[in-house]
Amino acid sequence: MNRLRTDANHRFIGRPQAAADPSEVRRTERWLATARVFLAVSALVAIRMDPTQLGNSPAAYGLLGFYMGNSILVLMLLRRRKASTASFRILVHAADIVWPAFISVFGDGPRSPFILFFVFVLTAAAYRWGLWETLSTAAAEVALLWAESLVVFHVWSTHEGRLPWHIFSGLRLNTTEFEPKRLFMLSVYLLVMGLLLGYLTEQQKHLRAEKAWVTRMLAKVRVDAGLTGTLQQISREIVSMYGAAQLVIAAQEIHSQRRFLAELRNVNGELSEFKWLDSRPRDAKIYLEDFPGEVCYATNEGQRWSVVALDGEGNQVPAPQTEALVELKERQPFRSLIAISFVFGGEWRGRVFVFEPSWKGDTQEELRFLLDVLRQVGPAVYNVYLLHRLRRRAGAAERARFARELHDGAVQSLIAVEMQVDVLKRQAETTPEVVSGELGRIQGLLREEVLKLRELMQQMKSIDVDSRRFLSVVTDSVERFERETGISARFVTDIEKLEMPDKICRELLRIVQEGLVNVRKHSGARHALVRLGSSPTQWSLTMEDDGKGFSFSGRFSQEELEQMGKGPMIIKERVRLIASSLTVESNPGTGTRLEIKVPRSGEVSDEF
Repeated sequence: MNRLRTDANHRFIGRPQAAADPSEVRRTERWLATARVFLAVSALVAIRMDPTQLGNSPAAYGLLGFYMGNSILVLMLLRRRKASTASFRILVHAADIVWPAFISVFGDGPRSPFILFFVFVLTAAAYRWGLWETLSTAAAEVALLWAESLVVFHVWSTHEGRLPWHIFSGLRLNTTEFEPKRLFMLSVYLLVMGLLLGYLTEQQKHLRAEKAWVTRMLAKVRVDAGLTGTLQQISREIVSMYGAAQLVIAAQEIHSQRRFLAELRNVNGELSEFKWLDSRPRDAKIYLEDFPGEVCYATNEGQRWSVVALDGEGNQVPAPQTEALVELKERQPFRSLIAISFVFGGEWRGRVFVFEPSWKGDTQEELRFLLDVLRQVGPAVYNVYLLHRLRRRAGAAERARFARELHDGAVQSLIAVEMQVDVLKRQAETTPEVVSGELGRIQGLLREEVLKLRELMQQMKSIDVDSRRFLSVVTDSVERFERETGISARFVTDIEKLEMPDKICRELLRIVQEGLVNVRKHSGARHALVRLGSSPTQWSLTMEDDGKGFSFSGRFSQEELEQMGKGPMIIKERVRLIASSLTVESNPGTGTRLEIKVPRSGEVSDEF
């Protein structure tokens, strides 16, 4: 049982936010620090080119230089520190808020250049956090500016004669920018800019969070988990995200009309196991009725229905029908529901139901998001189903092949042996001199069948071999072949340390085993040699024997063998799987030579 995740810090407008990566936060702060230095330097250069912007105020020049020094210090600290703490970011942001408002008091030129500093502060808040933090920053700037206006027009002018002018005689204040009418317009600009920047940033974060959530959903699609395990992980993600009470999947195989139901429940924050339900055909049919649109959100209060439905393109369906919803509510009571339809490969159709979901965002946008999730996650789930079906069929075909080989080989031979033993039993009393020779022949026949059964068992056994064990496993296979068959066999290689992909190791071992089986069954050879070589561009596997060879004479590539319809079929197929080349040289009466060349940079097929 898994507890439902309800961390509010990971939710925004009904969907989870992308978790902040410390490295991403550190890079963001470095970018802002670099932009801050660039802004300060650009302001100094611009004012140097046109000093009238500051009215030749020494205090403003000094404060701007101090601001640039502070910006450089922050940049250096961020480059030296491995992490950016929350308190450090708040401190830097507070300084960014104070400096523009403080500097602008002393710039009494006809145009204030410090509006860019205010915009930078709002942009930094939006970049770091989001909408409400950006609006709070704009409000703080406005409050600080109005407080400075109060000081300029009331405290300074009222007590000007009492101030120690030998200290403040060089200061000239920017009273023009702090006039109520102009300050009011500046305040409006800042608030509007804060709202726009915060809104755009919030939408960007929503988009990033959606992409992160879809990526997390796709990561749940795993072949090793199987179809049921994959559906369970995805269902838990959906239920957790929406805080839903239950999720039901209804599916129908189009060709056979078979229907299936599965559910996952959330009971007091505990997620149940995903399970398939035993349901009557009518129950499953209710879930597969014609619901409004491709995706819909329905709420019910008494006899009143509220339905928002979208088609496959995300457009709203006018006047959606509610008959199917009413019938479903009679089968399973609910107050709110999301229903999403799907079709996979023309083989399956169905619908996903999320009961009692909750979110705070726009309903149509949420439904469009779910459509997008289904388009991205659905094909991945269908691929898991196809692979599962392919493996099941391959397993059935393999079992059928082994059953056929047992029936046509060992079983038939054992029946023949039984009949011969029965004949010998009757002849033992009348012609005992025949029995000894016949028993020797039967013994050889049984030994042959034992070898065939061992070879069959070897083929059925799964191979777990890598480059470290490959040479020793091939050596053992060749030595066992020599002991069991009496055919002289050797494995030769000059490779001391093999570095080969595991898939190629497995296929080459199967090729060696199949080649030795062919030598025993068909060649009549007395000697066999297996050689493995290596070069910077390829590995080469060679198998030779002194038997009777194939029915053809000469040296042929795999393409030529395919055109002729000759050559070892199983070995050709395995060579093709590892994107290699096969050459067969046959000399009838004197032997056969097989050479497989495996390129080091070749792509290995994943079909085996």
